[in-house]
Amino acid sequence: MTETTNAPGNDAHRTPEPDVAPPTTLLLVDGSSYLYRAYHALPDLRGPDNFPTGALHGMVSMLTRLRAQFPAVHAACVFDAPGRTFRDDLYPEYKANRASMPEPLAQQIKPIHEVVRLLGWPVLEVPGIEADDVIGTLARTVAARGGKVVISTGDKDLAQLVDEQVVLINTMSNESLDIAGVQAKFGVPPGRIVDYLTLIGDTVDNVPGVEKVGPKTAAKWLAEHGSLDGVVAAASGIKGVAGENLRKALDWLPMGRELVTIRTDCDLAAHVAGWPGEDAMTALHFAEPDNAALLDFYARYGFKTLRRELEARMSATRQMFASADEPFAEGRGDPAQPAVGAGESAKVEGSYETVTTWERLDHWLQRLQAAPLAALDTETDSLDPMHARIVGISFALQAHEAAYVPLAHNYADAPDQLPLDEVLARLKPWLEDAAAGKIGQNVKYDTHVLANHGIHVRGWRHDTLLQSYVLEAHLTHSLEKLADRHLGRKGLSYEDICGKGAKQIPFAQVDVQTATTYSGEDSEMVLDLHRVLWPQIEQQPAAAPGLRYVYEQIELPTSEVLQRIERHGVLVDAAALARQSQQLAERMMALEQEAYEIAGQPFNLGSPKQIGEILFNRLGLPVQKKTASGAPSTDEEVLEKLAADYPLPARLLEHRSLSKLKGTYTDKLPLMINPNTGRVHTNYAQAVAVTGRLSSNDPNLQNIPIRTPEGRRVREAFIAPEGHVIASADYSQIELRIMAHISEDPGLLAAFAEGRDVHRATAAEVFGVALDQVRNEQRRYAKVINFGLIYGMGAFGLASNLGIDQKAAKNYIDRYFDRFAGVKRYMDETRASAAERGYVETLFGRRIVLPEIQGGSGPRRAAAERQAINAPMQGTAADLIKLAMIAVQAEIDRSAKATRIVMQVHDELVFEVPEAEVDWVRTEVPRLMAGVAQLKVPLLAEVGLGPNWDKAH
Repeated sequence: MTETTNAPGNDAHRTPEPDVAPPTTLLLVDGSSYLYRAYHALPDLRGPDNFPTGALHGMVSMLTRLRAQFPAVHAACVFDAPGRTFRDDLYPEYKANRASMPEPLAQQIKPIHEVVRLLGWPVLEVPGIEADDVIGTLARTVAARGGKVVISTGDKDLAQLVDEQVVLINTMSNESLDIAGVQAKFGVPPGRIVDYLTLIGDTVDNVPGVEKVGPKTAAKWLAEHGSLDGVVAAASGIKGVAGENLRKALDWLPMGRELVTIRTDCDLAAHVAGWPGEDAMTALHFAEPDNAALLDFYARYGFKTLRRELEARMSATRQMFASADEPFAEGRGDPAQPAVGAGESAKVEGSYETVTTWERLDHWLQRLQAAPLAALDTETDSLDPMHARIVGISFALQAHEAAYVPLAHNYADAPDQLPLDEVLARLKPWLEDAAAGKIGQNVKYDTHVLANHGIHVRGWRHDTLLQSYVLEAHLTHSLEKLADRHLGRKGLSYEDICGKGAKQIPFAQVDVQTATTYSGEDSEMVLDLHRVLWPQIEQQPAAAPGLRYVYEQIELPTSEVLQRIERHGVLVDAAALARQSQQLAERMMALEQEAYEIAGQPFNLGSPKQIGEILFNRLGLPVQKKTASGAPSTDEEVLEKLAADYPLPARLLEHRSLSKLKGTYTDKLPLMINPNTGRVHTNYAQAVAVTGRLSSNDPNLQNIPIRTPEGRRVREAFIAPEGHVIASADYSQIELRIMAHISEDPGLLAAFAEGRDVHRATAAEVFGVALDQVRNEQRRYAKVINFGLIYGMGAFGLASNLGIDQKAAKNYIDRYFDRFAGVKRYMDETRASAAERGYVETLFGRRIVLPEIQGGSGPRRAAAERQAINAPMQGTAADLIKLAMIAVQAEIDRSAKATRIVMQVHDELVFEVPEAEVDWVRTEVPRLMAGVAQLKVPLLAEVGLGPNWDKAH
């Protein structure tokens, strides 16, 4: 949040100097917690001479990602030192039941400390003092001086340190705990965590609590009595077994409290130079990674991938500095400027001018016309891009300085504003100038908004939303989150100025001065973010594979094509949908009557409780599983199992399916037709799925069911206007082709190269029969195996899908891997590589981060391993369809065709085609789609045509 300065007629607006230095941020890592998590998260990896390296890999990956995510200036990685501490003297049984460190992990401790230092982290290991106490002392000392502290740990004990200055983060679960977060998680505030831990005890450290008192009881007692002392004082009146156990533990509780209390006054003078004075922070300063030594370390321990990546980064950095004279306005960040520390989100004073005269508008327009890159942001009266009208517009040419032009604020006593239409007319030549470089956050929205006013913006160079998406797809990409994460800045939020819920006011009623600050911040923060994000992308190779290629050649042009698809919309037959709704309602009524007759009584088909009573109490059907409350479950999985043997669950499933279809599509789609265009205009969210797939919403056109006749009929309502047809073009078996390319399996490569039915070819191999002897049932099994394995399916999943026992399913999988050894090798190598790096990549270089693969629980890690196998294929397929969309649109423009892309659905493009251009689409679109990439197998795209979407298949 910043103050607004209206600067009258001065070109050299300067950001005021702050009155005090910004607060220091100290990033502390609980190294002992990290190394155990790294050891247990990864498989038993081995380097040269069979030396264990799993924990080493994990530590390097975790600390590298943490430093990138929280780029603080000051930090320390704190480890427990071997030997006794004061707690062992207080209580000889302290940690007595803890197993000794596994030998493979013990062997890695020394090299772990070495590589942590090489990565630039100050390392602390203080004899006689546990890591928690070192962290506690550092945190309290820095916080007492007004600094911020971020502690990365998975240890709940450290929650007692949280206050206004100190937060905990858990990178494994993406959890962040401030004061409110601690209260929400544990049911007590940070100041009561010691009392809470005293009551429940700590089994890991062998610190007894009150017998049979768990987290809920402890939190309840502390809420009722205020503190542990209050609980002790009330012990005689606490009833039940818990109260009796509390009274038994009264003599122990003081000792327990001392054992779980983290010390915050340790003497660190021998280990932190200058301690405890101000100069101590110099000793806790991040160093630059020692890249030369790291290369040697990686070679010594067999880190081939990390060594290659580091060599590539070093080469890219040399090239970047060789051309360091490129100006910032063209996108080059200052490589010598340190990143802002995590947790330093703070107010930044800015110079924001409210433009209300033609003289000042012309002044800013001259500056915009001369600038190589300008940020642009529109403020509107709606979030719907097709209907939004402009309330105001802001511009920025550098960080911390911006101008806001209010145009339609209409509250009482609102100042005079320049006329909207005339202002836009004066800005239009610059906005439509392709040579005038522009940048924004989610530029697709601003392009729509200005198109609503007859302006077709050109010259978009960058989009910070897409920069973030390419660099960190697994995180959120709102401007507020990006500014906090990368700049340490906090600005005004929409809710801050407009309110929430029923009391929220439209932007047009926001005070102009406040709007100037809000919009000005948005524009200039975009430039500030660009300074941080773009250099990270720019240093990547411009050609595939690489993040720069993904950003410049895939995401940016895709955004432009999507805007055009959304703008044109797709024609929908409202009358046909109304007829379908009526038919669905009639069938649903019939199903209700059938259900009543089977049940022997009427009941609410939408009530899980009543359904459960009918199925399991009245009809006595077997219970399949239970809900968390212990009631028999009636979810879809249960009903599908029961439907195989009983009629009522089958009726219920059909009723649910029709009800969803009616409510989501046949009733709703007609209401979403734009009255100005007669079409439906979906919104394609580009920065949502980590794999690169698009997400369609308002309405969602990607989830219309196609496996039922009723679902397919919905597609009949998507029609072509008179004189046109609908064309559907999609890739044939795209993910299997990508699997063949990536795995280089000879059998799959040959099947696709020769144009054979790949499922029939797979069946011939798995079942050991000649190709022409494969039965339809065998081909069906092979198809399930082919698609199941690329989604990481195991024997259990295959058995469930095919309705066979697990032993038979395992035999099929084993036979498949015997015949297609390349696929097995790809899967094994991909799991190991993903576990080492924490991510996988598409063929074009899109990076898909898998947080759970290095630190998740067993089931979560297994799910991440399955995702690691599939994500490169799904992500590559997403990249290919985007490249296809770009290539086809470019050819449509080049050859001045009237054909329009009207939808993108998974691996399919849907077109509205004039009858005169049918032959062109039939021949050129498959050629263009097949030509966007050269794989080791041919890409094949197929086109169907018809009067509506369904008939085009």
